[in-house]
Amino acid sequence: MTTPSGTTHSGAFRRRITLALAALATIAALQGGFAIWAVGLAEHHVLRGRVAADIKQGFTELWFNKQQLRNWMAERQFGIGASEARRDALLLNMRDVLRRMNELAEQAIALDDGVAAQQRHAQRREALLILGGSIDQLARGLASLNQPSPGLDMTTAWHIANELFDNAEGRDLRSLLAESLDREDASLKEKRADTDDTLVWLQRLWIGTTAGLVLAALVIAAGFARALRTPLMALATGAAALRDGQLSHRISMERADEFGEVAHSMNAMAEELSAHRAREREARQALEDQVASRTAELTVALSVQNEAEARRRQLFADISHELRTPTTAIRGEAQVALRGNDKPAAEYQQSLRRIEDASRQLAATIDDLLTMARSDIDSLSLRKTPVDLGAVLGEVFSLGHAIAHAQGAVLDRKGWPDGLTALGDADRLRQLLLVLIDNAIRYSHPGGAVSLSARRIERDGPVAELMIEDMGIGIEEAELSKVFNRGHRAPNAHLHCADGSGLGLPIARVLARGHGGDIELKSALGRGTVAIVTLPLVISQMEKRA
Repeated sequence: MTTPSGTTHSGAFRRRITLALAALATIAALQGGFAIWAVGLAEHHVLRGRVAADIKQGFTELWFNKQQLRNWMAERQFGIGASEARRDALLLNMRDVLRRMNELAEQAIALDDGVAAQQRHAQRREALLILGGSIDQLARGLASLNQPSPGLDMTTAWHIANELFDNAEGRDLRSLLAESLDREDASLKEKRADTDDTLVWLQRLWIGTTAGLVLAALVIAAGFARALRTPLMALATGAAALRDGQLSHRISMERADEFGEVAHSMNAMAEELSAHRAREREARQALEDQVASRTAELTVALSVQNEAEARRRQLFADISHELRTPTTAIRGEAQVALRGNDKPAAEYQQSLRRIEDASRQLAATIDDLLTMARSDIDSLSLRKTPVDLGAVLGEVFSLGHAIAHAQGAVLDRKGWPDGLTALGDADRLRQLLLVLIDNAIRYSHPGGAVSLSARRIERDGPVAELMIEDMGIGIEEAELSKVFNRGHRAPNAHLHCADGSGLGLPIARVLARGHGGDIELKSALGRGTVAIVTLPLVISQMEKRA
């Protein structure tokens, strides 16, 4: 593991913790192992005592059943009415007890293999064999007492009972049972003593191992508490300093362990925070500068807006003047025509023509006003459909030719390729091109030539480039950036043609951009102007497949 300062530590503290925990785990495992072994030993002694107690209980039951059979025999001899079922039940019970005692004897041999125990095992086996023969002897003897013996006196009956119950294979059964009970009682006391000693030893073992485990845990805890006190206090002090904003504080801790790594990390974090704070101050200052700059820009924009508002008001004043002039002319012509007696038809026709011209001028001015009053291209209600630009150019050329003829100019057609299809509004496109052609004719010299042409070019996609070129008065270079402002007219335009509202080119640009295109003007003063309209074309299926 590498610290932020580039030093490498070996995880010393982690190893110390691992060793301490391993030591505690080892002690606990040893304690558990001793406990398992001790419990097994205690269980062994308890089982030995239980077996000894059961064997003793078996001898007691044999003695008791034997006494019950003696009573049965006495009752049988004297005809008191002893039943054979009771005799058979007592004999069966004695055989079951003897069988169980043989099993317990084998279990006792497996549990206790000491020298003294082996002698007891041999004596127990011998006694069980004799008792087994005694039970068989009793069964045979009692079976011969099916009927009571008439005239049997007490002495004879007592003698018969003693021979049958107290002797077997030349051994006195009373002594045999007494010795067996004494031997099993001594064995039981010995097993109980061993069990008590084992429990005492287990208690001492538990106390010792628990005390050792607690002592080891206390020693390890004290050692770690002493080892942790200094670095934790240093880290806590450093954390409090960082919390209070003292980014210049550094933790002095040269340790090749995890605490040293944390100290290096906190110092690096403090350095990073200091640098971040410096960057934040710089960013805040830059933001303040930017706000000041934007404020200045907004001030300029507000000034520009105020100027635009002033121009708008001037525009409406000019438009009011433009509307007043043709309406006054129309009213004047009508009054002149109606004044006096009947006039020749030619004179009325001339008045009507002048009224028609004034009405046309009025209609054009009103159209310009309505168009410029719209705030965005959506209000122009463009109905876009695939439009053949060649057909639109043909119609515009015919209308423009009539306008040029009326103004004493010439409109030439330089031609255009087939297949120019754009997505747009045909009426608006005609309006756009007629505005440009009307401007070109209006600002041309008498007899001047105006040309209309189109071509297909490739930019990001296919584009139609429509050009209206004249040889008229031209536009000063300083005025080129202003001619698209609403209501603006160049000084030489005012001198050449007094009428006009300065709305034609702004309307044309709005229409061009509404179709996804634009208008560009190239001009030289006294040498003419070229208006270039660019419109995106629709890609045909053949071009898509290509």
